[in-house]
Amino acid sequence: MPPLAYAVSPPFPELARLSRETPRGARRAVVQEELERTVDWIAGLTAVDGAVVINDRHELLGFGAKIARRHNCAQVEQVTVTEPIQGAAAALVHPEELGGTRHLSAAQFVHDQRDAIALVASQDGRFTIFEWSPCEAMVHGHKVEVLLL
Repeated sequence: MPPLAYAVSPPFPELARLSRETPRGARRAVVQEELERTVDWIAGLTAVDGAVVINDRHELLGFGAKIARRHNCAQVEQVTVTEPIQGAAAALVHPEELGGTRHLSAAQFVHDQRDAIALVASQDGRFTIFEWSPCEAMVHGHKVEVLLL
């Protein structure tokens, strides 16, 4: 199976365009509606098996991507996990404990591509944001589903 099942060429720029715009007056409502419609459209692509890939300029590059471990890179064994709940303590866990294959793939991707951020929404309602933590020298998972309630 190729790594990117559905490449978007040229990249879809609508989200990038809208995120750079600073509307004033009546245009604000129009831009907000366009932004919501665009986010809904991109979110619909998550129904396809695989990852949706967006670059740091918010351009859609593809969807249905299979994330594989980078050649000659170590497998991610642990991630630090936190929740935005008062009194919650950070924990060290194996990424599979956070929700299975999607979480493991996302944590591995961030481990290999340290300037990347991965967002994972699971069918069971879990939502995790992964990023590289230079302070901890490991992947940090932010469990944020409680914020979405």
